[in-house]
Amino acid sequence: MAKGSIYIYAGDGRGKSPAAIGRAVQAAVEGKRVVLIQFLKGKGLKDSDFLRRMEPEIKLFRFEKSDGTYEELSDDKKAEEAVNIRNGMNFARKVLATGECDLLILDEVLGLVEKGIVSVEDVKTMLECREDTSVILTGIKLNDEICVLADEVSRIETVKFKVWD
Repeated sequence: MAKGSIYIYAGDGRGKSPAAIGRAVQAAVEGKRVVLIQFLKGKGLKDSDFLRRMEPEIKLFRFEKSDGTYEELSDDKKAEEAVNIRNGMNFARKVLATGECDLLILDEVLGLVEKGIVSVEDVKTMLECREDTSVILTGIKLNDEICVLADEVSRIETVKFKVWD
């Protein structure tokens, strides 16, 4: 049975999520079904309205309920959001197991591992369900155990940064 490819965009540079979204647009143009699940970004991102306009070709999901990012939350709110995030991971596993899409993007999933919200084993188990679905994982810290599973790894670093006007 053919297995979908695993791609990782990691590093402390800017552009990991936009690179993944670019791949999503490419896949959608080719008529493929795309699911994008974003983690650790809160529900109130400015790009939400734009990304939602790409539905149904690119389906966007966020399971966190807070408007702020995970780092801004109190410990109690972080515990609540960890439950929501794990629900998102369970949804991702279901998407892979049912073959619901051709490309699944798990934006900031590496951050979930880094923060101890999910384990490396959780990610590995989920990826084993992928059959012919390709998966993109993003995050700042590249986990060695997850890295070995990937077919392609891109390290993104910022050489120079200027805020857009």
